[in-house]
Amino acid sequence: MEKLKIAIIGCGKIANNAHLPAFSKLQNVNIKYAVDLIEARAKAVQEQYGAEKAITDYKIALQDKDVEAVYVLTPNFSHYTITMDALRAGKHVFCEKPITVNYALSCEMAEEAKKQNKILNIGVCNRYHKSVEMIRDYVEQGKLGDLYHIYCSFRSYRNIPGLGGAFTSKEKSGGGVLIDWGIHFMDLILYITGAKISTVSANTYNKLGRDIPGYVFKNMWAGPPVLDGVCDVEDMVTGFIRTDKASISFNGAWAQNINQNEMFIDFMGDKGGIRLMYGKDFTFYTVEHGSLETVKPDYDIPDMYEREDERFAVAIRQGLKTRSHIDRVLESARLLDMIYESSEKHAEIKAV
Repeated sequence: MEKLKIAIIGCGKIANNAHLPAFSKLQNVNIKYAVDLIEARAKAVQEQYGAEKAITDYKIALQDKDVEAVYVLTPNFSHYTITMDALRAGKHVFCEKPITVNYALSCEMAEEAKKQNKILNIGVCNRYHKSVEMIRDYVEQGKLGDLYHIYCSFRSYRNIPGLGGAFTSKEKSGGGVLIDWGIHFMDLILYITGAKISTVSANTYNKLGRDIPGYVFKNMWAGPPVLDGVCDVEDMVTGFIRTDKASISFNGAWAQNINQNEMFIDFMGDKGGIRLMYGKDFTFYTVEHGSLETVKPDYDIPDMYEREDERFAVAIRQGLKTRSHIDRVLESARLLDMIYESSEKHAEIKAV
């Protein structure tokens, strides 16, 4: 297969921790441009990963006919503009999660991809995680029986990222812990179940991060805090979702005054149940021959980013709609909007 020439737009945390290491293992991808507003970041990627050019203006890369696809790995608020520019320039696009800051703009992006006849994939990496694939198979094979409820918890102890910066500015991020962590949990649940949303009732809270100078913490990823910055997003969210299949309840917190970290999802069926430790393995609980059984499968977990990026390259070459195509992720974006709307209106929201 001819190598796919790409431009990486945004050379920050997600690029360096996930996609760039994945590219280094793929034989069918060539990085022509490393792009970042901070030139030193772009040059660092050029030096470490062999990008042909390091630039600060992404539109230069879009004008290059050799570039077939771009990766949009920038802050949330810029996803829409850069992706739309790239599609209109005739490029295929991989855009990191969330699609953008709201559902309406996400739909516009999907329509533009269709109009330009280009592939637009979203960074829903958990859809390529081996554990998620296996649980989806368990559900489809009926091993859980009637899957009636799912509970998930994504809670941490005083772990607001970059307090006062882009992560905690609604204008730049679109939201807080829900749009940062929660989207991964909600999306993999919808992927496993294939559920469609019926109603949502939720509350969000902005409590522990409001007093930026007075916020006490041990560690802060994406820090240090910006003392004169903004924190107008939720640090906690809780809610209940009805779907055409299982109901879903959840609690999520960047910050709480409980010194416990919980990252798991419980799938509850009448024949069996599963606890998935987020990003890791799972345990299956069932009854066999009148006895309670606990099964912990033993399996290798390949790098999900490498699998996700490899499938994007293949999708472009073969014209495929993969599991992370935007058309298959829009329900997750709609769910986030409904959760925020429910909290704002203090009411249950019905899907339109």
